[in-house]
Amino acid sequence: MDVFLDALKDTAIVFPFLLVIYILIEFLEQRTSLGRNSKILQGNLAPLIGTATGIIPQCGFSVMAAKLYDRGLIKTGTLLAVFLATSDEALIILLTSGTPAKVIMPIIVIKLIVGVCFGYLVNAMLSGEKLNEGGAEEIHAYSCGREHEGKSNVKVFFVEPLLHSLKIALFLFLVNLAFGFIIDAVGEDKISSLIVGGPYFQPFITSLVGLIPNCASSVILTETYIRGGIAFGSCVAGLCCNAGVGLVILFRNTKKLKRNLLFTLALYLISVVTGLAVNCICLLCGWI
Repeated sequence: MDVFLDALKDTAIVFPFLLVIYILIEFLEQRTSLGRNSKILQGNLAPLIGTATGIIPQCGFSVMAAKLYDRGLIKTGTLLAVFLATSDEALIILLTSGTPAKVIMPIIVIKLIVGVCFGYLVNAMLSGEKLNEGGAEEIHAYSCGREHEGKSNVKVFFVEPLLHSLKIALFLFLVNLAFGFIIDAVGEDKISSLIVGGPYFQPFITSLVGLIPNCASSVILTETYIRGGIAFGSCVAGLCCNAGVGLVILFRNTKKLKRNLLFTLALYLISVVTGLAVNCICLLCGWI
């Protein structure tokens, strides 16, 4: 009962902050779109801009980028930059949990660097990639692929953020509850012995978790890191792979299955290498 009440209390404290942040994000998303003649993600700054938009804590921009890519309106490297930068719910969980800036900022900086570098690298490697010169209808960046057309402002700006906040709060509660029982049964000083594979193997697992196209994966990765279950680089690896439902949008085009599988493999390998590199640096510096 104590474990249950502690998990409930921790979740209840976070919930109001989740709701406020999701309401603010809805206002941002409602005003973010790519018009018919927009070239913002087609020029030389495309990977940089794509990475910057991907950092915004939701998966709406990865959904938007996947749609544009599938229609031949942005390059492969630009989409990769957006996906690598996207962390779905992770930054929101970190912010609402009281995680210090010295943890949050390195995650943002690493994902920015990785997204920009590999975005430009892939675009350079695929320099012959041709874009569709035709126009496209206006595409908005809505969280988790939700569409807002035909819905009232009350539903868009309050009801849906409320439901999404409740959903994330439920995931948080379940993760907190699980960790509470583990700590109660094993002891906090022995939790490190439960970490599978250590910092050299974790990124392979966390990156696979990050590929799961559901906001639960980012919640699990982030909360597990906060609770000390995985190393910092392992968390980074999982979040680099965590593009929300962007991959679902990409795989809807079954005619491009080989392309989509190769893209996913590249996303996974880059995330694993990034996580391993960060963990190695942390080990050398004595931070693990």
